[in-house]
Amino acid sequence: MRQLFGKGSSGGSGDEHHWLSVSDLMAGLMMVFLFISIALMRHALLERDRIKEVAVAYQENQVAIYDALMGEFQDDLDAWDANVDEETLSFTFQSPDVLFATGSVSLRPRFQDILEDFFPRYLSILLEFSDSINEVRIEGHTSSIWAAGSTDTEAYFNNMELSQGRTRSVLDYLYNLNQISEQQEWIKANVAAVGFSSSRAIQDEAGNEDPDRSRRVTFRVITNAETQIRQILDGS
Repeated sequence: MRQLFGKGSSGGSGDEHHWLSVSDLMAGLMMVFLFISIALMRHALLERDRIKEVAVAYQENQVAIYDALMGEFQDDLDAWDANVDEETLSFTFQSPDVLFATGSVSLRPRFQDILEDFFPRYLSILLEFSDSINEVRIEGHTSSIWAAGSTDTEAYFNNMELSQGRTRSVLDYLYNLNQISEQQEWIKANVAAVGFSSSRAIQDEAGNEDPDRSRRVTFRVITNAETQIRQILDGS
């Protein structure tokens, strides 16, 4: 014990010296824990500030892309029966009579004309923000309706095949437009065709499915803010 705590002073007992030494040790440990806590708090605050910066930049970028889309297409939306969602950056064509014939994956001539006008202009906007874009999805949606006598499961998977076929037809048509031939590599790397069947059907005010509005094609911009935040959390 003397080797561990040293000899007691001439004016005090060994036990007293022992407890004083333990007290000093505990005080030292508390200081170490305090410094560790401060370091962890500082790291957490720095991490929070970095995430906040990404969130602010994300919001500003969302607004900038939305404003660019509206500035370019505002006068066309009514004629195309289309809309742009500010929150999701979804550009939706929502007139099923214009898009495809019932049960068909072939684009109607009117939809081809719209896409030929729309996509080169849309692509030029995206390229201005290409550094912050993770993916552009062409999303196909259907109603839950299928042939009479089909079960819900059969209807779902038949509509899944239909929605996937339609988005592939849209992507194939756009990819082969002469106006965007120089951007084909960017399209291959960044544009995906996805079918959702009836999983995201539109509801009316009464909470019932609106079959006409559910049959739609959407172009959705997905920015890379989530990737940036994940990199921060991973410490990269």
